[in-house]
Amino acid sequence: MSSMRNAVQRRNHKERSQPTQREKWGILEKHKDYSLRAKDYNEKKKRLKILREKAAERNPDEFSYGMLSSKTDKHGRKIQDRGNSSLSLDAVKLLKTQDAGYIRTVIQQTRKMREKLEQGYLLVNGESVKILGNEGRAKAGQHLVFADSRKEQESLSLTQGKKDLRSSAEDSLGQGHPGNDTEHDSKPPSLVGKDPRQLTLRKEKALLAWEQRRAVRKLRQRGHGTRQSKLSALKARERDLLATEQQLGNQRARMSNSIGGVNKAGVKWKVRERKR
Repeated sequence: MSSMRNAVQRRNHKERSQPTQREKWGILEKHKDYSLRAKDYNEKKKRLKILREKAAERNPDEFSYGMLSSKTDKHGRKIQDRGNSSLSLDAVKLLKTQDAGYIRTVIQQTRKMREKLEQGYLLVNGESVKILGNEGRAKAGQHLVFADSRKEQESLSLTQGKKDLRSSAEDSLGQGHPGNDTEHDSKPPSLVGKDPRQLTLRKEKALLAWEQRRAVRKLRQRGHGTRQSKLSALKARERDLLATEQQLGNQRARMSNSIGGVNKAGVKWKVRERKR
């Protein structure tokens, strides 16, 4: 009989969800959630009751020898040793020496990066910039294309000029400062009063050359700004590393009592040198 009862499809009893009006309060609490919350609340309540009883029955004259070695902070909390053994003075000196060696290595790497970046361009009067390093670039070989007619030759010439625009702009990136462009480069060639259908190949090449100069100017400005920001970051990093190295050297010198310093009480002291 029980097997037949289990064979019949029963209704799935689903848990009630949180109403839409109360979604801001989170998931609807079920009885099992309430049981856990009530159990935790009762345990904390018992602990607080035990602590209150201990505080009420405390003897102010109670003494133990452990009180002599223990310490408390200004809030009355006990300060206990964590079991960490302090390093010896020689070990600390060795660690600081290794830190100083690592910082010197990073300083050398940063200095090399800065010098390599500075060799890429020269600053003249703090304004004009001349990019270096492009003089020894090998020239690309020429590709010869044969055309069947004059019209096809003109179309191939314009297409090839647009393809070489990017490479020509990169080659001309270092020639001059971003602000040294002439005034006629900022405006396209004047074609007022001309019929676009009657433009010759010469004027189309002039327009293409103007677009090329404009692309060169934009690339030059972008490259100059990137180089300048990277150089400033490297200089700031090198300056911070040098200050850190000097501070580490002062710490090692104070540990060996070779120079003076300031103690924990804020009193300045210095090493008394022997009179000669």
